[in-house]
Amino acid sequence: MKQEFSLAHLTVLGCAPPEMTYIAARAGYDYVSIRPIYMGLPGEPNYALAENKELLRQTKSALKSTGVRIHDIELARIFDGVDVRTYLPAMEVSAELGAKAVLSSIWGGEREYYIEKFAELCDLARPLGLTVDLEYVPIAAVRDLAGAVDVLRTIDRPNAGLMIDMHHIHRARDNPADLDALPRQWFHFAHLCDAPAEIPTERQEMIRIMREARLYVGEGGIDIAAILAHIPPCVYSIELPNRLRHEEMGYAEHATRCLETLKAYLASQGRP
Repeated sequence: MKQEFSLAHLTVLGCAPPEMTYIAARAGYDYVSIRPIYMGLPGEPNYALAENKELLRQTKSALKSTGVRIHDIELARIFDGVDVRTYLPAMEVSAELGAKAVLSSIWGGEREYYIEKFAELCDLARPLGLTVDLEYVPIAAVRDLAGAVDVLRTIDRPNAGLMIDMHHIHRARDNPADLDALPRQWFHFAHLCDAPAEIPTERQEMIRIMREARLYVGEGGIDIAAILAHIPPCVYSIELPNRLRHEEMGYAEHATRCLETLKAYLASQGRP
């Protein structure tokens, strides 16, 4: 099967969904991974398509004219006090646009609470034909592979999945070989990027690299090939925010180089 690629919104966060779709088409991506769930983070644009009908119209037009598809949406966070039903409008619109998956991560609450909420999110997404893929993040409540597997095995939902990010699995010091024991149907897509081999000891430095200083695949110190060897065939979504790069060359060129460098790396490793 032909390897398919998606452009994740964090890579080009300054671009609204229509613009990132045109950028993705010109660069040669198959999909975009958009962020229609507004999180209210400092400096984060609001791309809530369910609330902005004109932006939704423009996004539909971009998808139709380019042939690029939406693969997944983000970010349906689980945290203490969350009402996961607030994510439903974004999920409904995204399903209408042809999205396949919802990305989620768990940032707070006791184990029983966040497992209940993640299960509820899966149940809301299932009638829409969407998977809910759990991404563990080293600075979050569910921070490593063991924690994510615990959630997925406990809820036992048919549309639940596991999303592995190259940065996060490295920073969590997880053994990629442990992925071999997991159900193959859990793997729908993976986040591709690189980063320095040295793992930061300070939380703020971890956040800085994660949010604005990731590297092109093959440019850093993560053994990407060794991780991919334990992940079954799936869509590769490039999540590679790098503030200096996009300020220097613009989002379009940055997105293009993200894909070019990944393809070159895969070819060097004998992967299609």
